[in-house]
Amino acid sequence: MSNDFLETMAARRSSSSVTEQAPDDDELARLLAAVVPVADHKGLRPWRLVVHRGDERLRVGDALARGDLGKRHEQDPKAVAKLRKKTTRAPLLLAVIAERRSSSLPKWEQEAVASGAAHLLELALFAAGWGVMWRTGSGTDTKAVRRLYGLHKRDRLLGWLYVGGIKPGSSSKAKKRPDPDEFLTRLPQE
Repeated sequence: MSNDFLETMAARRSSSSVTEQAPDDDELARLLAAVVPVADHKGLRPWRLVVHRGDERLRVGDALARGDLGKRHEQDPKAVAKLRKKTTRAPLLLAVIAERRSSSLPKWEQEAVASGAAHLLELALFAAGWGVMWRTGSGTDTKAVRRLYGLHKRDRLLGWLYVGGIKPGSSSKAKKRPDPDEFLTRLPQE
């Protein structure tokens, strides 16, 4: 295994604040090609990504506002503006959707494949020099957001990858990582 690959994995970090640069569609497709072989029982590819750039990001913000604030009779314009602004924190948003494509395989397994694909893409973007943060929250499962993405009952929005350029001077120092031995166990003795 390449040491470069291991070093990239070890150095990966979330970038909560990014610049307005983002990978174009050609670069995104090239990086996604490395993700498609993600481990996948029966090769179902039970996931898809929805690309949001420019003002289309505001449609996500509007759906979040309808979902989060829809319980109230009157929506506070400041709260709506705040939710819309959240979706413009990065020039590129990638919605990660788990699509259940088989009733014979457990739902969790298909969602795990979608999560694996998203994480591999996050690593590929980071390795290519992009800042990425995976954002989730209660808004992923509101009626308004589900309607925006045309989700069926069996589908699940896992969140959004916020992607942009890494800001100059942002810390490139990797976080202190836990000891891997903490995660390796053995079966109890009989």
